[in-house]
Amino acid sequence: MSGPTTGDQGLPEKEEDETGAPGLEDAVTEAMAEAGMADEMAHAASSSSPTFRQLADEGDGPPAQDLGRLQAERDEYLDALRRLQAEFENYKKRVIKQQTEHLERAAEGLVSKLLGVLDTLELALAHAAHDEAGGPDVEVRAVAQVSAMVNEVLAKEGLERIDPLGQRFDPTEHDAVLHEDGEGPPQVSEVLRAGYRWKGRVLRPAMVKVTG
Repeated sequence: MSGPTTGDQGLPEKEEDETGAPGLEDAVTEAMAEAGMADEMAHAASSSSPTFRQLADEGDGPPAQDLGRLQAERDEYLDALRRLQAEFENYKKRVIKQQTEHLERAAEGLVSKLLGVLDTLELALAHAAHDEAGGPDVEVRAVAQVSAMVNEVLAKEGLERIDPLGQRFDPTEHDAVLHEDGEGPPQVSEVLRAGYRWKGRVLRPAMVKVTG
């Protein structure tokens, strides 16, 4: 039986597997070399690429002057919105006030026209009282009831009667059509026609006779 063959220098030659491929040791060495090169490439890439914080520090985000400008524009828009809201609230109050005044003027005009009706009812009752020696008849009582109801309804809405008999003369509420000499300050001695106030304002002064 012959022993292992030797080379030219007497060393044993490396055996190959049956397929002629390199041995396991060479494959492991080659794989380790490739893995080392991959690690070196990954380390180089990670050390050379900038992070998000670095980009923000280097100014790739919005500059400070842009942030200040945006904040100024925001404050300007908010101030404009507040002014617009205040103007709208003032406008609503103004419209409501105008509508209220319009309704009050319309009601005042209607009441002014009804004063003649009140005067007619009052005169009718006064003549009936002088003409009737006995008690009032059915017609007079009916007129008295109508007059009382109309005066009550208008009083609830703000109508006040001015009947200044015996009071000191007031030119803002009294219209002196007759004057009689007398002692002391001017005083209302007779009411010829009653006056009226509407919601605290003189609607018609009382027509009076003044003494003094």
